[in-house]
Amino acid sequence: MQTLTINDAIDQAIAEEMRRDPNVMMFGEGVATKRRDLLEEFGARRIRNTPLAEGVIAGAAAGASAMGMRPVIDLLFAPFLTLAMDELVNSAGKLRYMSGGQFKFPLVAMAMTGTGWSVGAQHNHNLEAWFVHSPGLKVVMPSTAADCKGLMKAAIRDDNPVLFFVEMALGFDTGEVPDGEHLVPLGRAAVRRAGSNVTLISYGKATRACEAAAAQLAEKGVFAELIDLRSLKPLDEETMLASAKKTGRVVVVHEANRMCGVGAEVAAIVAEKAFAALKAPVLRVTSPDVPAPSSYPLELAFAPQAEAITAAAESLLGQSAMTPKSALAANAG
Repeated sequence: MQTLTINDAIDQAIAEEMRRDPNVMMFGEGVATKRRDLLEEFGARRIRNTPLAEGVIAGAAAGASAMGMRPVIDLLFAPFLTLAMDELVNSAGKLRYMSGGQFKFPLVAMAMTGTGWSVGAQHNHNLEAWFVHSPGLKVVMPSTAADCKGLMKAAIRDDNPVLFFVEMALGFDTGEVPDGEHLVPLGRAAVRRAGSNVTLISYGKATRACEAAAAQLAEKGVFAELIDLRSLKPLDEETMLASAKKTGRVVVVHEANRMCGVGAEVAAIVAEKAFAALKAPVLRVTSPDVPAPSSYPLELAFAPQAEAITAAAESLLGQSAMTPKSALAANAG
């Protein structure tokens, strides 16, 4: 095992894939400035700074991938992806299907997201659900150094465009990463903590709040199972449904706002496919439907915290006597 920051784990993954495959290259906003080790090893032909023009960067990546390259692009902050929607959604995401499989679009688009740096709403907006909703794209949002490395390597090798969201507040967090070849398949969730009373389903930085909530619940004799989705598309339905059927109670947690978020899809899947096993309604704990604040204390109030997750789980345990049908009737009333 080695101990790496999340940022270093991502860079290690990119370096290993560039050594393995000469078609892998990286360009984007400040990549050669921030990643001097990669520039020194691979040179300016494969590690390039670009102008601050997100549409041009994403369009160049789509074209390069169609011609056999495997570009990794860094668009810095998630809100900047709005300037590359046409290239990512309408070109990279659709043209493999429209070509009847004649072309592949193996590109990775990186962007930082989430609270913790007090960068304000124009630099902080959790947009992952937009891309989950877009056909032809894959989306990952890991929470650990090991998963950042393993999912980056898997994303680079995938023949489809992958959106890789990095929690900006976790970039310098350290974690153990396996030595040697380490791949994490896209579409496979991780069970971070086993439990029998309630299931917490989350991803990204919100999993840290869920871990704290699970510890609080354990002190009260309540054992929460924590599922880290880490891959949002493809989504590991099997793992989350197995847990929902085991515990009968589900709380979905994410930092993105509630309306039409990933949590809504997870809740719908659980309600459709595990309804008979539910002992209470599926709950969501999310950020409010407002732009992200730039004040650090307001960021703490904005993002889901352990206390809110614990309260949600406890409310489900208070409804444990309700059958799914009676819970549905209560909600309808």
